Amino acid sequence: MLLDGKKGLVLNVTNKNSIGWAVARAAHDHGAEVGVGAQDARMREKVEALVADHPRMRAHTVDFSFDDQLEALADEVRATYGKIDFLVHSAAFAKREDLSGRFIETSRDGFQLAIDVSAYSLVALCRALEGVLADDASVMAMSYLGSTRAVGNYNVMGVAKAALESSVRYLAGDLGVRGIRVNTVSPGPINTVAARGVKGLGEMIDYVHSRAPLKRPFGQDEVAGTCVYLMSDLSRGVSGQIVFVDDGYNIVGM
Repeated sequence: MLLDGKKGLVLNVTNKNSIGWAVARAAHDHGAEVGVGAQDARMREKVEALVADHPRMRAHTVDFSFDDQLEALADEVRATYGKIDFLVHSAAFAKREDLSGRFIETSRDGFQLAIDVSAYSLVALCRALEGVLADDASVMAMSYLGSTRAVGNYNVMGVAKAALESSVRYLAGDLGVRGIRVNTVSPGPINTVAARGVKGLGEMIDYVHSRAPLKRPFGQDEVAGTCVYLMSDLSRGVSGQIVFVDDGYNIVGM
C-alpha cells in the first residue's frame, strides 16, 4: 500500500459526498492513519459517524477562523500522532449573494470573508502545524479553474482561489528546505454540497464532461487518487504545482 505507516490530516469534512471524505477514505485504504476534521461540534457528530467503521481514523474539531483552535489542534496532533506526513486543506466559503450576479457588486466584508476562509486559512494552518509536520511531508490545498479564468457565478471565490494558489507557491518556498512539498489539486466541477452554492452547477458539470479530452465523468474518487499520489513518496520531486483533475478540460480552447 502506498501510504503504509503514514499519518496525516484531512481538514475539513462536511458529509459523505465531500471531496475531503473521499480523500480521507482513499488514504485510509492505502494504509494511512487519518485524522478527519470537522468545523464545530455539530459537524463533528457527522464526522464521527463517518469514521466509526474505519479503524485508523479519528475525528478532530477545528475552525480555521480562530487561531486558538489551530494551536489546540497542533497540541492534539503532537499528543496523538507525534508527527504527520500529510496535510490536506479542503475548505472554502463565500456568501451566497457574492456567488451570483456581477462580481463588481461584491461587498467588502464578503470579499474579506472569502479570502480569509478560503486562502489565508491555509497559511494559518501551515504556520500552526509546522512544528508537527514531518520532514518530507506533503501539504495539499483544493482549488478550481476559476482562479485563472472568469467563470460565471464563481465570482469572488475565483479571486480567493487565485490567492490560495499563490499562497501554495510561497509556502512551497518556505517549507521546501525541510523537503516538505506543497501543491494545489484543482478538480473540475463536482456535485458536492459546497459546490451547489454556485448557480448552474449541473450545467457546468455536463458542459465540462462533454468537452474535456477524456469525455467521461469524473468525481471525488479521481481527486482522491491524485491526492494519494501526492501524499506518497512517488511525488517527492513535485512541489508548488497545480495538478488538474478535470479530464483535461483546462487545456481546451475553442
